[in-house]
Amino acid sequence: MKYIVIGLGNFGLSLAEKLTKLGSEVIGVDNSMTKVEAVKEKISYAICLDATDEYTMGGLPWKDTDIVIIAIGEDTGANIMATAMVKKLHPNRIISRAITPIHETILEAMDVETIIHPEDESAERWAKKLSLKGMVDSFELSINYSIAEIAIPDKLVGKTIEQVGFRNNYNLVCVTIIKKIADKNMFGKVKRINQIQGVVNTDTVLESADILVIYGENEDIKRFIKQF
Repeated sequence: MKYIVIGLGNFGLSLAEKLTKLGSEVIGVDNSMTKVEAVKEKISYAICLDATDEYTMGGLPWKDTDIVIIAIGEDTGANIMATAMVKKLHPNRIISRAITPIHETILEAMDVETIIHPEDESAERWAKKLSLKGMVDSFELSINYSIAEIAIPDKLVGKTIEQVGFRNNYNLVCVTIIKKIADKNMFGKVKRINQIQGVVNTDTVLESADILVIYGENEDIKRFIKQF
């Protein structure tokens, strides 16, 4: 996977470093040469430029990049400007950082699908979510065990919990299922919010838009994700 991380403050720097350690190619961008110098030996590439300037931003390898993360947190205006610039230049997935509820609403109005809140979520948690395709979220209970949210693989759609055999086939426990339901924000934009379905039964049928919440050893969770 190839990433561009814009904004190398505490969260952006930590995320860029952890993604690199997980084997991804990361380009870090910041307008502070001090921050760029501090990280250039720790990630794939570090570039000093103004993320709100279209001319300089146009030189980045957008088409070869899978995900762009706008991690700017000190300046809300710069974050919004950089997000708008990336929306114009980048054809793939965009993730942007929200500082306040109003800021988040603005990002939603800009059709930013993934919005992060670093004050509530760690860089390590996001690095795991991004580096494992299919993982929606995770929460470590210990060094070895986690609860993870997984997008349902296509091969399991239409099957029941019993037919999948989480315990016997994958050494995992399916805790519950999350469904996405439509909701509108103050601008009338439709967004999807999570609705937890409660304890699942053996005859519960998995649907394509569902999210699995599973529990088990980290290695078993990784094997389950990579298998599909």
